[in-house]
Amino acid sequence: MISTNQLKNGNHIEVDGTIYKVVEFQHVKPGKGPAFVRTKLKRSSDGNVIDKTFRAGEKFRAVRTEARKMQFLYSDDTDAHFMDTESYEQMAVPVGGIADALRWTKPSDEVDVVFMDGNPSSIQLPSSVELEVTETEPGVRGDTASGGGNKPATVETGAVIQVPLFVNIGDRVKIQTETGDYMSRA
Repeated sequence: MISTNQLKNGNHIEVDGTIYKVVEFQHVKPGKGPAFVRTKLKRSSDGNVIDKTFRAGEKFRAVRTEARKMQFLYSDDTDAHFMDTESYEQMAVPVGGIADALRWTKPSDEVDVVFMDGNPSSIQLPSSVELEVTETEPGVRGDTASGGGNKPATVETGAVIQVPLFVNIGDRVKIQTETGDYMSRA
């Protein structure tokens, strides 16, 4: 069991039979009345974020999590397929909960697959990835770093991001995986 006093960002807890990841929490001690904990929880099954308030000292079942290095093979309409790099065992993970992370993952990339209570549930990505721009409008003379303005660009995984005007097809760009924002040229 885990108490509200032991909450940390990134912990997984079970509330009313549903597993959540703690995104943010704040202990509040009002001048009048009992203390409470205000949290932002991300549902593991579909990624929805909810706000929930708990009484101080309330207890939850801690969910056992484990991350294993796996190689991303491919994705179809329903599942993403991974291979364990040590045992060469292949497994399928439903796309629903990991669709956002797959936007930044190329086939044959190594990723950490997070298992909760023995079942695969999500992917841990690095804070940024480097991908090649495969489609964007060509740059025009005068488009400089200080020129301002953005244009849409498609990267090699198929994701569309906003990039500065000077980025061209074939350039490698660094993207922040949490927000999907352009960081710099690689």
